[in-house]
Amino acid sequence: MNSRPPQPQLLPWVLASLGLEYGPALVPVAGDASARRYFRLVAGADSYIAVEAPPASEKNKEFLAIRDVLEAAGLCVPALLAVDLQRGFLLLSDLGDRLLLNELKPDTVHGAYGNAMHVLQQLAFAGGCDANWPRYDQALLNEELGRFPDWFVDRLLSVDAPAETTWQPLVDLLTGNALEQPRVLVHRDYHSRNLMPQADGRLAVIDFQDAVIGPVTYDLVSLLRDCYVRWEPSQVRAWALAYLAQLQRTGALENVSEAAFLRWFDLMGLQRHLKVLGTFARLYLRDGKPGYLADLPLVLRYVRETLHQYQHESAAIGAFAEWFRDELSPAVAAQPWSNGS
Repeated sequence: MNSRPPQPQLLPWVLASLGLEYGPALVPVAGDASARRYFRLVAGADSYIAVEAPPASEKNKEFLAIRDVLEAAGLCVPALLAVDLQRGFLLLSDLGDRLLLNELKPDTVHGAYGNAMHVLQQLAFAGGCDANWPRYDQALLNEELGRFPDWFVDRLLSVDAPAETTWQPLVDLLTGNALEQPRVLVHRDYHSRNLMPQADGRLAVIDFQDAVIGPVTYDLVSLLRDCYVRWEPSQVRAWALAYLAQLQRTGALENVSEAAFLRWFDLMGLQRHLKVLGTFARLYLRDGKPGYLADLPLVLRYVRETLHQYQHESAAIGAFAEWFRDELSPAVAAQPWSNGS
């Protein structure tokens, strides 16, 4: 939870934007991994979210652009009520405090994920994949994967990074897997903390400013192999194939086999989870957010499961799996956050 008070100029700007002469104090609400800070203002029966998003570090123009695209496609996103790009102030509708994460129970998860996959399909094809939109290209994929040896292996664990002859073949395999997939609009963090059930049954989507055109399985693996909640692998595969069937009923991915789609999905997950290990380590070490350390054991479990599944199919994965087991795992097990993982 954000504990610092808002900038002194924020409340007067919010009140002026709403046409109010006075109002209650802004109350901090939970934020995300970025430098953005969120505050709630309740005025009578109405509630609003004021955002401080420092222009030097936050993608405010991108947030506004993709918000318009998603809203036009019929998705439930925060309504934009006012914006001051120079100061990094935004005034949004209040979507409440419910997160999908807190409502995923064994007796509700099938319906919840069915709804989430319906929304995901809408998002994936929103805006017709504008050719001018940023791409999930080789450079971005390499930068993301590079966070793992830099922040997780070296800086967090103080372990020697894997040899180039071990690391680079894995990078080539994972980036090749991503680049060969059909292109859609990718949220990049489509998971249970960024999906908010609404009273009318709709599922709102937030935190979409990093969206790019990229691999069709990326957001699906973010949802089904969520870094904050785990489901049995057989159930995850069933949901993934249900999404493939959903796409194929609309004429998309008609010539993609179930085996090919699952391989895309699994290796995309390995790319994402290696990136997340580096990102969570960076959030702790650079940004002073220790809460993400508690999420590392689940992410490591996903990595181990995929390495075990594919180590005999791919020489690149086999070599990396051996290094991971022999060099990295002992250092992980010694960490206070590891839970023996």
